[in-house]
Amino acid sequence: MSGVQTVQVKDDDADMRVDRWFKKHYPGLGHGRLEKLLRTGQVRVDGKRVKANQRLEAGQYLRLPPLGEKETSPPTADSRPGKESRIDEALLEEMRERVLFMDDEVIVLDKPAGIATQGGTGQKVHVDGMLDGLRFGRSERPKLVHRLDKDTSGILLIARSTKAARWLTAAFREKTTRKIYWALVLGEVKPRVARIDIPISKLPGKAGEKMAVDYEAGQKSLTDYEVVEQLGKRVAWVALSPITGRTHQLRVHMMERRAPILGDGKYGGPEAFLVAEGLSRKLHLHAREVEVQRPNGTVLKVTAPLPDHMLKAWDFFGFDPKGGADALREDV
Repeated sequence: MSGVQTVQVKDDDADMRVDRWFKKHYPGLGHGRLEKLLRTGQVRVDGKRVKANQRLEAGQYLRLPPLGEKETSPPTADSRPGKESRIDEALLEEMRERVLFMDDEVIVLDKPAGIATQGGTGQKVHVDGMLDGLRFGRSERPKLVHRLDKDTSGILLIARSTKAARWLTAAFREKTTRKIYWALVLGEVKPRVARIDIPISKLPGKAGEKMAVDYEAGQKSLTDYEVVEQLGKRVAWVALSPITGRTHQLRVHMMERRAPILGDGKYGGPEAFLVAEGLSRKLHLHAREVEVQRPNGTVLKVTAPLPDHMLKAWDFFGFDPKGGADALREDV
């Protein structure tokens, strides 16, 4: 591509990150090269410098610098997002059956643990790659508006239109959504009801996507929690409501309470596991409930059932899932 070009963002690409937009339209452009173009201001949106994680809006204009022939190579069939032929049909059908709620605007999916929300290094199977299979007769491809960790199960909201993606994204950005997670943690949690206000940041170097407490340069991170039931000093059932949405926030915050989430070897190490018949080594963290106000004033509220491995743990410890129905329904 010779010379500078200006490209308008289409409706289908609304709410897409800048780096993912380039991956979709210019798969030959490497990540390092793109970062340099962004860092030096050669790529701009509506005349302004942008970062790789900035989300685009329909109608915006991208300034594209001259690119090499390899960098402008057209997307191949395999590089197109949502290529269903790469997804196991049985898995795709399972995902369709895991839809908890759907209307003209929103799909609420009960994501299983072990399935990533978006692709990344070594992630060949992810929800983003299955969105074409979740059109349910619509011509427009559904859009992700937030994410869950790969190992976390539960509620994932998906917009069915560009218009819905805008208000859902705004709801998460402006923190007008209310999310409740359930977790089993090891240890005694004190106090029983509190707000955790501890900044966190991503570890540098080759630590991978791992976060740590960082009082100097970390991002503000807030979590409300309530102990639903405490079994001596051994284990607790905790309801958590993240006010901010940092990566691995709940996992880091519970570690700071010296109560790692059961199965969270990444942060809790060997002490995050219990050897007992009937207890899974999977992460026991579940996005249980979401409540979000629609632009028309109505409220969308959905609850996701506990996955099998957590149901077995609840039974093992004698907890009644119905007993946590009112946890964190009021502000801490």
